[in-house]
Amino acid sequence: MPAYIVFDIDIHDPHAYEEYRRLGAPTLASYGGRFLVRGGAAQTLEGDWSPKRVVVLEFDSTEQAQAWYQSTEYQTAKAFRDRSAHSIGIMVEGL
Repeated sequence: MPAYIVFDIDIHDPHAYEEYRRLGAPTLASYGGRFLVRGGAAQTLEGDWSPKRVVVLEFDSTEQAQAWYQSTEYQTAKAFRDRSAHSIGIMVEGL
């Protein structure tokens, strides 16, 4: 069953965030992950959510998604994201 990780990222240090992107993006492939959404315009249809930068990742399973998120290589990249942005993230199973 596929799994999706969805982030809403509010970047406050674009320079440091670029380092996160440089280090983080290549870590996906070895865990079977792929980008479905990587920024772009977002429009709120219901509620009061005002996302800044939406990123949606797809994995073949929740196990792969969790392995990627907890991996040493991603955690190294994530340290740059934590310093450069405020993020909200969820993981959800798909169909």
